[in-house]
Amino acid sequence: MTDIFLLVYQGFVLLDATGPAQVFCTANDEARDAGDAEPYRIHMIAPGGGQVASTAGVSVLAGPLPDPSALAGATLMVAGGRGLEEVAGASPALDPAMLAWVAAAAAHVARCCAVCTGAFVLARAGLLDGRRAVTHWLDAAQLQLQYPAIAVQDDAIYIRDGALYTSAGIAAGMDLALALVEEDRGRAASLAAAKRLVLFFKRPGGQRQFSSELLAQADPQGLHGQLTAWLRPRLQQQIDVERMAAEFALSVRTLHRRLQSESGMSPAQLLLRLRMEAACALLERPGMTVKRAADQSGFGSEYNLRRAFVAQLGVVPSDYQARFG
Repeated sequence: MTDIFLLVYQGFVLLDATGPAQVFCTANDEARDAGDAEPYRIHMIAPGGGQVASTAGVSVLAGPLPDPSALAGATLMVAGGRGLEEVAGASPALDPAMLAWVAAAAAHVARCCAVCTGAFVLARAGLLDGRRAVTHWLDAAQLQLQYPAIAVQDDAIYIRDGALYTSAGIAAGMDLALALVEEDRGRAASLAAAKRLVLFFKRPGGQRQFSSELLAQADPQGLHGQLTAWLRPRLQQQIDVERMAAEFALSVRTLHRRLQSESGMSPAQLLLRLRMEAACALLERPGMTVKRAADQSGFGSEYNLRRAFVAQLGVVPSDYQARFG
C-alpha cells in the first residue's frame, strides 16, 4: 500500500488537495470493486493539525506533521495557496519551520509533488534548483523571476524531474494524480479511475496548459480572437508581423501593444503557440510522422519543430508522441 500525504495549511486552495485525494480514493474504489486490496492510504496533514480553512471557506480536518522519517517510501503532495507567489508572502506555508519539514521529508519520500503554487513551497525549500518545474500559468513568470535556477516550463500540465513532480493550476493536480496512479497501477487502472471521475485520461493537447484557443474564446471579437481565427488556417504560410498588422489595418507598434494588453503575448509568440498547438494535436494522431507534423503545422522542417519543442516543452517531438500519441 502506498501512503499519500496531502500537505495543507491555512489559506490553501481546496481543489489542490481534495482533487488528488479523490483520484486516489477512486483508484481505491476501482481496486476494491475488482476484488483487489486498496492501493492507497490517504493522509491530510498540516502544521499543528486540526481544522484547516481553505480559500473557499471550507475547512478540512488534518493530522499534525509526522516525523519526516515516517514518510519513507510515501508520496507527498503540497497544495497551492494564497500569497505563495508573493516575494514577501506571509502564507503559513512559507513559515521556516514548515519549509524545513518539507525539505527533510523530501529526503525520505519516494515522490515529492506540488500542485499549482505549491511549487513555490518546494522552491523556497531549495528542492527545485537545477530542475524543470511548472506552476499556474499566471505565476510561472514570477516563479522564474524569484528562482532563476529553476527551468520553468509554462506550458506543461505536469512535469516530473527525478522524484520531484510539479503541476499547473488547480485542476492539474488531478491530472498529476492520475499520472501517479498510472505509474503505480498501470494504464488500465488509471484509465478506469478517470472514467469513473468523468475526467480526461490525458487532456486534449497533452502538455498544453493555457492554450491560445482558450484565450481567444474569452473575447472572440477582440484583437486576439480575430487574429487567432485569421492565423489558424494560414499556419503553413510564411507570415510576419508586418503582414498581420496590414491585415487588421494597424501599425506594427499598435498590433504589439493591443495584443500584449489582451493576451500578454506578442504577435510572434501567438503564432508560435498556435503552431505548437497544431503540432501537438497532429502528433497525437495515429500514424502521424514528425516530418508531416512539422510541415502541416507550419514549422517547415523536423529541425525547426525539434528546436521549438525543446524550447517550449522541454521534450523532443518523438518523446511527446510516445507519451501522448
